[in-house]
Amino acid sequence: MSDFYNSRRTSRLFDPKSEVSFKVSRSKIDLFMSCPLCFYLDCRLGVARPPGFPFNLNSAVDALLKKEFDIHRAKKRPHPLMQAYGLKDVIPYEHENMDVWRSNFKGITFRHPNTNLLITGAIDDIWINEAGEVIIVDYKATSKEEKVSLDKEWQIGYKRQMEVYQWLFRQNGFQVSKTGYFVYCNGKTDRAAFDAKLEFDIDLIPYTGDDAWIDKALMDIKACLISGTAPKPSKACDYCAYRKSARDAQEEHKKAHK
Repeated sequence: MSDFYNSRRTSRLFDPKSEVSFKVSRSKIDLFMSCPLCFYLDCRLGVARPPGFPFNLNSAVDALLKKEFDIHRAKKRPHPLMQAYGLKDVIPYEHENMDVWRSNFKGITFRHPNTNLLITGAIDDIWINEAGEVIIVDYKATSKEEKVSLDKEWQIGYKRQMEVYQWLFRQNGFQVSKTGYFVYCNGKTDRAAFDAKLEFDIDLIPYTGDDAWIDKALMDIKACLISGTAPKPSKACDYCAYRKSARDAQEEHKKAHK
């Protein structure tokens, strides 16, 4: 991991002089909303936050859910989970671009005309109802004792994620349902033995999105990118708090040993 910091990243940085659309992913929008300084350090100066370790178990759950829903997609029939939650007029959406939309390196895109930012996002799934509205679906996996919900303060990132996806599909001309769904898988820990398998409770959690904040956020992102001065950090940013504490400790140590 240390090689990540041996030199600053120079590729894919914002260039104020360039007329080429600058790519801003859904996750980078969330980074800006969480901490403008971390966003600026990443996209303007090439110093990203430390990379997290990959959640391979979550990725495996995602892959298997996609395969499972694709079986019903091909047969144009509802998944049993939809029926269990009373979604009788909903089926998995079949579209020629489904694999592109799911790709982390492609996704669905839209160039925001007022900022020349190319907004991208890779979805987990799309469903469709009888009214012809596409429904954004996101898969989540965890393992906790309590029942899963969207009530935690840190889950604002999940909600913003859903809203950016809804916004992207609307900008691409799709009729999008205001209600999206989280397929939330919670690993069970109350079994007598592992027996080489992990079982999950699966909940379908509806969320009514509101993408009204996105246009202003993109204007703020562009203003941040073109600024020659780094913005202030978020008061709630642990990364910025750590950097400040480290700098302060070094200064105190230097003064004490002069």
